[in-house]
Order: sequence, then C-alpha cells, then structure tokens
Amino acid sequence: MTGTGTGTGTRITARELNRSTLARQLLLRREALDAAEGVRRVVALQAQQPASPYVALWNRLSGFDPAGLDTAFAEHRVVKATLMRLTLHAVHAEDHPAFREAMHPVVRASRLGSRFTASGLTAEDSEALVPRLLEFADRPRTTAECEAWLGEQLGAPAQDGAWWGLRQYAPLLHAPTASPWSFGHRPSYIAPRTGPLRTDPEASAVSLRRLVLRYLSGFGPASVADVAQFAMVTRSRARAAVADLAGELERLVGPAGEELFDLPGAPRPDGAEPAPPRLMAMWDSVLLAYADRGRVLPEAYRRTVIRANGDVLPTLLVDGYVAGVWRPVAGGVEAAAFHPLPEDVWERLGAEARSLAGFLADREPEVYRRYGHWWSRLPEATLRVLPAG
Repeated sequence: MTGTGTGTGTRITARELNRSTLARQLLLRREALDAAEGVRRVVALQAQQPASPYVALWNRLSGFDPAGLDTAFAEHRVVKATLMRLTLHAVHAEDHPAFREAMHPVVRASRLGSRFTASGLTAEDSEALVPRLLEFADRPRTTAECEAWLGEQLGAPAQDGAWWGLRQYAPLLHAPTASPWSFGHRPSYIAPRTGPLRTDPEASAVSLRRLVLRYLSGFGPASVADVAQFAMVTRSRARAAVADLAGELERLVGPAGEELFDLPGAPRPDGAEPAPPRLMAMWDSVLLAYADRGRVLPEAYRRTVIRANGDVLPTLLVDGYVAGVWRPVAGGVEAAAFHPLPEDVWERLGAEARSLAGFLADREPEVYRRYGHWWSRLPEATLRVLPAG
C-alpha cells in the first residue's frame, strides 16, 4: 500500500506500520549503497557504542565494506555527534546542521543547568566560549587538550561540570581516533566543516521541521508523540512542527485510532511482505525511534531488551519483530530466542550468523564482550550456538 491522497485518514494496520519501518530502514532487503548514502537513507544510527553503526549498516547494505564507513568518517561525509535524545548518533554530514539546530533548545537546557553553573560559569559565559572553542578545534583535540584550553581561557583549572557542559553544548563532532571501529573509548573532538550554527528560536523551529521530514522519510508513518520521542523535544514543539508542515504531509489513522503523519508517496508495504531475520546491533535505532516501541519490540520483551541502565541489547529480528538476543562466542554466535522458532528460521539465522562472524573476524570477533554481564540475567530462553563456518 502506498499513500497517494491528500490524507484525511487512510487506515494502516500494525503489521503495515512494521513493514513501513523495515522498508525505510533497509531491513526488508539489503541495498547496494555506499556507507554515506546508506546513512542518509536510514537518517540516523545510534553510535554511543563504536561498533554499532557498522553492524547496523552490515544489516542494511549488500556487500558492506566497513572500510567504506571508516573513510566516510575520516572525510566528514558521515559525522558522529551528540544529537537526538542527547545521544551520540552517526548522521550524514549534510543533515548535521539542521539536526543540531533543531536540538539546540534541548541541549542548552540540559547541559547549561545546575551541573554546569556549579563550576562558577554561567550560560552567558558559554556563548562567549563556544566560538573560541570551535576555532581551537580546527583539528582533532583530545579531552585533555580541551580541558587545558578551557583552563587557559578561565585563568584557572576548569571546575567539575564546566567541560562536561561545554563539550556537548558546543556543536563539536567526534573525530576518528582508533581502530577497529574508527572511534575508541577516549574521544577527540573537532569543529564541523559546515560553519557556525544558527541558535535563534526561528532557526531552531525551521530546522525542527526539516528534522521531522527526515525522520518520516526513515521511520514514518509516525505520531507527534513518536517525533517527540525520537528527538527528545517537547510534544508542544513536535506538534507545532507537524502543524506547520500540514500541507506537505499525509494523515493516517493508526491501528489504535491514533493520528499518524507521513510523506506522500513514501513506501508502505503490505503487512504480508516477507521480512528476513536479522542480527541487530546494540542500540539499533528501530528499537528507540518511537514512543510506542511495540512497532518492532513486543511489550513482553521490552524490559529484557532495554535494560534499566539504558543498555539496549543486540537482538534477533524474526518476521520483523524482536524475538530474542544474541552475542558472539568462540566459534560463532549464541542466540537466545524468547519464544519457539521454526527450524527454517533457525537455518536463516545461522546464515546471518556466519555472515556476521566473517564480517567481525578482521575487526572485533567478540564485539560487545564488555556488555556480556547481562547474558546471565536473561529470562528462560531457547539457546543455540550458530557456528561461524
């Protein structure tokens, strides 16, 4: 089903919503795109764990070479920065200015509050410091270098909270630092190549409208609540942005009667469209991009997959929905299924596991190992080791 009307309430089912997400996230079939275009198509990849954008693109692109994403990061065609939900994301460089401008009020309120001002600085001080910091960061700068620079600007060592607030309030990018996934656990920072960002309220409103359009292209159809969840903006801002775009959007009625919005002509496959199994990255965006995560993540499994400390586990996607979790082990991938799976599904998961093991072999065969503590806390599940060869 593809929407073509002006939109007074075409009804869409839960499975059609699921398939719409999978189609736009390149999860119904892998596509032959380079890394930068792949990132553009899926809009944003959560990137607080360095390997996850790579695993996410492996799930979505045919013949994906991780060196292509290395190069895209090095050439600033894809950038990593604090953006939606105040979380590190990898986005296409052309999207970064609008996304960051849209997020400016949220970043300012959250990062220039009491923790920042306890250092003795004020929000007004930050406005004077940011241009100078961006000039200093014309090449990659380590945390130690930035803290030393800040101390020089202040004439005394920076107090706790000063660099914490400033490094996220300033529109800094993370600079590639280390193999195997371009970014190590000790970040370096560099200024964007796209020039100064606009921070006035009107610019933020205009940019939020662009973010909404880009969000719908990669994750739609979606509600106002979904937009607010994705960007972590207030529902009033999200509602105003959607209202301003009314002439450009199609209105739909969701499975529970909720009002949804979409781009006219955007792909919305039939709910019967086959969805191949996938081994999804930690923090994959499809699990976090909606207020109602049941679009992909069944409610019964939500607390198992999204841990209380914020970890979002690597998942098995079966028929378009989360059906379990996985982790690399010696000789392959261990999968834990939360409900019985047919043998042919296990066979297809096994093929994915062999491909993933080959993908990881030259980079980090036991990716996510440092998060392995959650494995012993899983509920009862069917466990299988899917061999690498």
